[in-house]
Amino acid sequence: MVWKHNGRTIQIGKAWVSDTNIKYPRQWNNLTNAEKKSAGLVWEDDPVVETFDNRFYWAKGVERKLEDENVVDENGKAVIDLDTGKQMIQRGLKYQWIEKTKSIASGLLTASDWYVTRKSEKNTAIPSDISTYRDNVRTACDTIETKINNCSNLTQFKALFDAPTDSDGNITGNAPICDFPKEE
Repeated sequence: MVWKHNGRTIQIGKAWVSDTNIKYPRQWNNLTNAEKKSAGLVWEDDPVVETFDNRFYWAKGVERKLEDENVVDENGKAVIDLDTGKQMIQRGLKYQWIEKTKSIASGLLTASDWYVTRKSEKNTAIPSDISTYRDNVRTACDTIETKINNCSNLTQFKALFDAPTDSDGNITGNAPICDFPKEE
């Protein structure tokens, strides 16, 4: 959003000279809008930038694939990974988000892993609330993975990111894609 004079951007806080050689001080922005217009200034809004959600799209209107795809060249020939000698794979959204889900679950469990180690080394019981929480995290991870895998199109997949709301529009829980239990 800028003021322009005959296509030239006029910087706020800097003096300027009109095409008719009228000098305006650096405080020109204190003029009223009517005074600015009479000086030949025109307000221009920033151009509208088309946005897209890069979680689901490569570019405006170009959807990311849900499923993994083998990478091929322009002739349809398999593109081989030089390190593995196998055909390269373009990972789909399902794979990517299942990996993220597993990573989140792992992070949630890490804080209480020491209980498991202590149980293994010293046979000290894991508190029931910790054990229940860990079970709930694993169950939530499995549930989220199942919901991801059950999506057959991008619309269904995107719905996993919508948090439930009440009749007033207030969020009442976690979005299905991240519906993990809270540690108590």
